[in-house]
Amino acid sequence: MKTDKNLPLIAKLMQTTFSLRRKEVINDDLPVGEILERWPALKMESQMCAEFHRITNINLKNHFYAELDRHVPRLQSLCRKKAARTGKVSEVLDQLFNTYDLQEQVDVNVRRAAVLRALPTYLHEDDSGFLKLWDQALSDEPQIDNIPVGLLLISATSTDAALFCPEKVAVVLEGNTVVDFPTFADAFVMLFALIYALHLSYPKDLANTFDFIQKVLRGLEDGKLKPRVLSLKNDLLSTE
Repeated sequence: MKTDKNLPLIAKLMQTTFSLRRKEVINDDLPVGEILERWPALKMESQMCAEFHRITNINLKNHFYAELDRHVPRLQSLCRKKAARTGKVSEVLDQLFNTYDLQEQVDVNVRRAAVLRALPTYLHEDDSGFLKLWDQALSDEPQIDNIPVGLLLISATSTDAALFCPEKVAVVLEGNTVVDFPTFADAFVMLFALIYALHLSYPKDLANTFDFIQKVLRGLEDGKLKPRVLSLKNDLLSTE
């Protein structure tokens, strides 16, 4: 028989056990699956956000979406400008935004997804080891065994729309799906929460992308930005 979760009690217990959990996560070097088995509440969105707040004292979703939405128009403009040039990066961006422009419905979730999808390419990074598309019509299981940290776009059919608004997006950790969300941006922001909660490293191939999101969009800047990230930040804040 299914019972409703007692959310206030769960929140109280997670707060009470925070220091014990942090010590265990940081010092014991346990596999992600074992940590989540011991602390299953970390798979709940509310507790992912709460854990991030306990660690950083920042309201994760509110701050991230406020900053992302504030910068989306300028980020998209910068990406389109680069897409109009020549070279491999420009070709990839041009293809991405051509697909974006063909979307029948463009809402806030699609705009967020387009910018987040474009960021790695803009910063000269390869997201093929981070982002996977699972077309359920073509295969029974996704190919994610070799993904330590990533996102899985899940769609019943392989269409261009799946690039920005798949049916759901799952967070992948150590080759396993952990939890899924209805939009790309939701999955992306919750992945950040889990990286902090589980004391994981950022994907090494996306060092610039995660540096930008952490220090520019998240406000966790320590004054040390990678050159490409600093350049993007300056372009983002400059006026044309």
